Amino acid sequence: MATPVKVYGPVISTAVSRVLACLNEKDIQFQLIPLNMSKGEHKKPNFLKIQPFAQVPAFEDDDISLFESRAICRYICEKHGEKGNKELYGTNPLVKASIDQWLEAEGQSFNPPSSTLVFQLAFAPRMKIKQDEGAIKQSKEKLGKVLDVYDKRLGETRFLAGDEFTLADLSHLPNIHYLVASADADTASLFTSSSRDNVSRWWSEISTRQSWMKVLDLHPKH
Repeated sequence: MATPVKVYGPVISTAVSRVLACLNEKDIQFQLIPLNMSKGEHKKPNFLKIQPFAQVPAFEDDDISLFESRAICRYICEKHGEKGNKELYGTNPLVKASIDQWLEAEGQSFNPPSSTLVFQLAFAPRMKIKQDEGAIKQSKEKLGKVLDVYDKRLGETRFLAGDEFTLADLSHLPNIHYLVASADADTASLFTSSSRDNVSRWWSEISTRQSWMKVLDLHPKH
């Protein structure tokens, strides 16, 4: 029996959740090793050997260690191409290129404003940190422009990289989850409003995948 891969970090981390969703899609057994970041467990020497930037997640597969959630997801898909969802990272160079371009769009265009909003709306209140209203307003405007591009694309294809659910879609799940669940109705409506029918349809479809439901089951219940 194969040894489960190890994923280090708290499940509430968006990057950790991204990797767990990928593992679920590929039907790969994993061991989640939570870290108490408020106690600095991510800065201890043993962890820094795996993740030199003291961030999460860190990932171990036997004697291999990796960091950066998107790179980990690509590795999982390449190594386990025949397991689970075979379309997750494509099966030919053109499909992979389409997935990669939308993964880049997620990382370069979608992630910066959405991550700012996740921190300001979801995590700052938990950490008793004053919210930056200027950053929230600016990030909403930037994110809205990105989602206008997405809405046009999703009017042409069922998912971002084509008509199959792939890493390009999966990578968006953690941030959107927090924003749709936010008490800030304007932010949630970016993804659920009828003004972006295609984004709303896409979010409804990807957010109910079993792989993501399993990740949410691991989240602490408040």
